[in-house]
Amino acid sequence: MAEGAAWLAAQEPRFAHALRLTGVPPLRRRPDGFAHLLGAIVGQQVSTHAARAIWARLERAGLTTPDAVLAADDDTLRAPGLSRQKVRYARALAGAGIDFDALRTAPDDQVVATLVQVTGIGRWTAEIYAMFSLGRADVFAPNDLALQESARRLFHLPDRPREAALRRMAEAWSPWRTVAAGLLWAYYRVETDREGIA
Repeated sequence: MAEGAAWLAAQEPRFAHALRLTGVPPLRRRPDGFAHLLGAIVGQQVSTHAARAIWARLERAGLTTPDAVLAADDDTLRAPGLSRQKVRYARALAGAGIDFDALRTAPDDQVVATLVQVTGIGRWTAEIYAMFSLGRADVFAPNDLALQESARRLFHLPDRPREAALRRMAEAWSPWRTVAAGLLWAYYRVETDREGIA
């Protein structure tokens, strides 16, 4: 993170400004595999607090493996707090047969392409998984609202950039786009006193 942050600060004065305010962003590495991708699905469109509570209930019920999810009926999966839609997504992930070991060495675009084939996993979730669970240095999630708002503030843009515009902007931050995201999230936290990502 320090190497990438120094490179970004040398390339772009606004990142140098953000780095002075935030310091080097933390390496937010998470484990990979089925349970952590299921956790990302659980966290979609709910507060961090609610996602943690639902996940704790899933863990207590032993519903964090593909076999357990596939064997459970709807009522069992809904009892910890999953919506009908998330029950469908959890089953889709459990039945997808993803080779998580192979994802560790797959190219970034292949990781994203593999994951978005699963119902309930969009590009944002796939990119976040590649960044945090696989530790990829050059992945960016431009559909993230906190990244969009942080970029608007840091780069003094008149409007929050949409996904396509922010993706184009982030091309200049390669090969350290994940670090750029970390700096933008840290800057968002400083600017708004709120967390940008769980």
